[in-house]
Amino acid sequence: MHTDQKPILEVKSLSKNFGGLRALNDVDMHILPKEIVALIGPNGAGKTTFFNCVTGIYVPTEGEVWAGREGHENKKLNGIVPHEITKYGLARTFQNIRLFSSMTVLENVMVGRHTRTKAGIVNAIFRGGAFKKEEQDTVDRGYELLKEVGLEKHWKDEACNLPYGAQRRLEIARALATEPFLLFLDEPAAGMNPQETVELKELVLRIREKFNLSILLIEHDMGMVMSLSDRIYVMEYGSRIAAGTPDEIRHNPQVIRAYLGESEDA
Repeated sequence: MHTDQKPILEVKSLSKNFGGLRALNDVDMHILPKEIVALIGPNGAGKTTFFNCVTGIYVPTEGEVWAGREGHENKKLNGIVPHEITKYGLARTFQNIRLFSSMTVLENVMVGRHTRTKAGIVNAIFRGGAFKKEEQDTVDRGYELLKEVGLEKHWKDEACNLPYGAQRRLEIARALATEPFLLFLDEPAAGMNPQETVELKELVLRIREKFNLSILLIEHDMGMVMSLSDRIYVMEYGSRIAAGTPDEIRHNPQVIRAYLGESEDA
């Protein structure tokens, strides 16, 4: 990674209070173009709260979130609503899978794609030419994304009938349909077996290259974190306690104490 690159995400002194509880305390972070960055820490460290503040679900109590595509000026995102943040280019998956379970696999991806479509509601109602062309593009693009995540054979199955690991991959495809420059993955390997985890890791590396993405992931699977990440941030009790390469984090005494425990060689 070139240090002269401009970050596509800069988080400055981010804090979040819930009543008297300080869930995030003065957290700084940056992500460079095409970096894979992991956010780790014990349960309750504030990782998902951090994601929610950056993606507009929560408004931070203090601090600033700036982001922008490579080659563009960064824009301040505080106070922007989640669907506008998605449209801007920050997409995410959730710890608890949030698919439209009674829709087909393809329809789930098409829903993500609609953040990028232009034909208006009138066109949609009267199914005008612009709508039909765009709808066909949406179908084609959705199917291409299903191929990327290895689910094209299941395009007409109901999403709820997919195995767990496949549902996770479908959620990633739906996020990719919004054409993000930054993808947030909230515990993507949770509940996966070792084989599915290996496939997920390969998928993350592949989509980074193909779609020119930066990726921020929250993950408990230390093997995956250490082998996948360019850099790692560590949180405890809402504060950032360390940042560095996997090797630096692996040997950081404070991190070992807080989080890795005995699995120093994870």
